[in-house]
Amino acid sequence: MTAKLTALRQRPADLVGDRLPKHVAVIMDGNGRWAKQRGMPRIMGHRRGVDTLKTLLRCCDDWGVGALTAYAFSTENWGRPDDEVDFLMMLFERVLRQELKELMAENVRIRFVGNLQALPVSLQREIERAMLDTQENQGIQFTVATNYGGRQEIIQACRAIGEQIQQGEITPDQIDESMFERHLYTQGLEDPDLLIRTSGEMRISNFLLWQLAYAEMYITDTLWPDFNHHEFHQALLDYQQRHRRFGKL
Repeated sequence: MTAKLTALRQRPADLVGDRLPKHVAVIMDGNGRWAKQRGMPRIMGHRRGVDTLKTLLRCCDDWGVGALTAYAFSTENWGRPDDEVDFLMMLFERVLRQELKELMAENVRIRFVGNLQALPVSLQREIERAMLDTQENQGIQFTVATNYGGRQEIIQACRAIGEQIQQGEITPDQIDESMFERHLYTQGLEDPDLLIRTSGEMRISNFLLWQLAYAEMYITDTLWPDFNHHEFHQALLDYQQRHRRFGKL
């Protein structure tokens, strides 16, 4: 390992371990604009964005952030041009095949959340294999939101609970936050402490509507393909200055 790479893998000295977020969520915005600024097809921005995500995952793992959730493909993204959607599906599948060995070597647990049944069958197979192969790993929890929509997630949870009531398995007065969370795609995963959104957009775009209730937000004008370890360092420094009171004094 080179001295430069070793330095990158060490947590910066000004980041305090017990003040780091346990779980970071990221909205990876700006791939298309990044490519357009360089006279490239939009798909080149998505390809570069994969490298950025790998860098972020490595930083989280090395610096002591235990979970990373990335918004890879929303339910609304099906409205993009067919060739772009087709490329994204192919890219997800290819990256999973190529990176699984490295995920295993890095002890990463990968999980996909969303309406996965609507994805191409070949991609579903790769997703299932990746989750099965890495489920016993003890390293960072890497969650990929794919064909995911926060409103749809809440609706499916309500339907599932409604069916339990209809079957007489539970009564309405038994419903509480803990029960509701068990019916979400993300059940078993702690809520994010920090949400990062790139490209300067100030909205959450139907992402983790329930789970982000108390998350700190960090918005940067940097486009996703340019979000490197220096940018992540700044986001974590900013987070450390926050006073999280959760509605209390």
